[in-house]
Amino acid sequence: MLLVYTHKITPRLNYIFKHYFVRILQIPVIFTTKVDEFVAHSGPKITYSKTPLGSEFFIRSHDLLFEQGINDIDITISKWDEVSCFFAAGETSSIPFDIFAAGFYLISRYEEYLPHVQDNHERFPAEESLAVKNGFIEQPVIDIWAYKFLEQLKIKFPNYNYKGREYKLISTIDVDNAFAYKHKGVVRTFGGFFNDIFHLRLFNFWYRLLSILNFKPDPFNTFDELLEIKKEYNVTTLFFFLIGDYTTFDKNISSSNNKFKSLIKSVADYAKIGLHPSYFTVKNAEKLKKEKLRLENIINTPITFSRQHYLRLSIPETYQNLIDLDINEDYTMGYAKLVGFRASTCTPFYFYDLDFEIQTPLKIYPFAIMDVTLKEYMKLSNEESFNKIIKLKEEVKNVNGTFITLFHNETLSENEYWKGWKTIYKKVVID
Repeated sequence: MLLVYTHKITPRLNYIFKHYFVRILQIPVIFTTKVDEFVAHSGPKITYSKTPLGSEFFIRSHDLLFEQGINDIDITISKWDEVSCFFAAGETSSIPFDIFAAGFYLISRYEEYLPHVQDNHERFPAEESLAVKNGFIEQPVIDIWAYKFLEQLKIKFPNYNYKGREYKLISTIDVDNAFAYKHKGVVRTFGGFFNDIFHLRLFNFWYRLLSILNFKPDPFNTFDELLEIKKEYNVTTLFFFLIGDYTTFDKNISSSNNKFKSLIKSVADYAKIGLHPSYFTVKNAEKLKKEKLRLENIINTPITFSRQHYLRLSIPETYQNLIDLDINEDYTMGYAKLVGFRASTCTPFYFYDLDFEIQTPLKIYPFAIMDVTLKEYMKLSNEESFNKIIKLKEEVKNVNGTFITLFHNETLSENEYWKGWKTIYKKVVID
């Protein structure tokens, strides 16, 4: 048991210490504000305060974990060996910065509460983040700091029995469009044919016709392949189904379509199903509730996890609405425009609500890569995309973290746009 002496135990302090020690390093931790209790402790111990008690392992604290509310904080980036860090701690500190305050700032998404310009989908823009501005978006720096910190602890307390954690991979599949051509209804189907003719997409017209007449499989119906890969290689695979009403941004099959409902049920027989809340649910609790009930009625099972469509996330409102509906896990934490680690960690963590200063029961699973990000936003070739994914995967493996990928069912279609991506998917998840 690691004992931490501090001058004041706060919810923020308790939260971030548990993330570092319990979730990442798997070291049980307790706190005290009593000097005599700290001195008498024979196991590993550290002081987190403004001044050391003696010659113990000491980290000079920044004020952040002892504050409440949101303040504009001046941040200067420095280096801990080759890794970016901030909140410098001075010469008396055993490490050169306040690892706990810095970690809390990043993982709580403190900067997303501060005034910022939103992108065209009302999202927090990647380029506004501290990680992007300072070039560490592609590193899970919180986990890297934790392991560097552990090396220091091992020197100070060599007889303590440290446990290790294991690397994990979670493949997540967003189903924005279950089918490319089939089951779209009369108006959308004829509109599709007209569009193909108007733009002289004769191959599309022909394939659309053959698919609708059941002479060719629908190219987006890749679920059997995804489930086969899951089964054969024991890949943890989660599916997120979009079942909102039709809008400019939500174009899946109608949730009342029997073929669509049958597909969802068949996938649910072999994999876990989550909700993909539609575009306008981001701040609309009633719409979110309606869609959750809709999906639950299809699979006759409670829905406990979700990921927002278009990654539309408004912190803290979106998370507060999910918590109210008994959603336990959310997988939205990532950027659309850039790959990497939005919360600077590859370890699932509980959402800390800065409005109420509490750790909530909602567990956040941050993803590192999305297929559309690499191909559409970053304009990378297949080879460049694969190399980028592998680089990020190695970053996660180096800290025994959880590597979460975001692909879409259509990515495996091998159509003209996604040619070669089936191979990329298999190479990434089978390892």
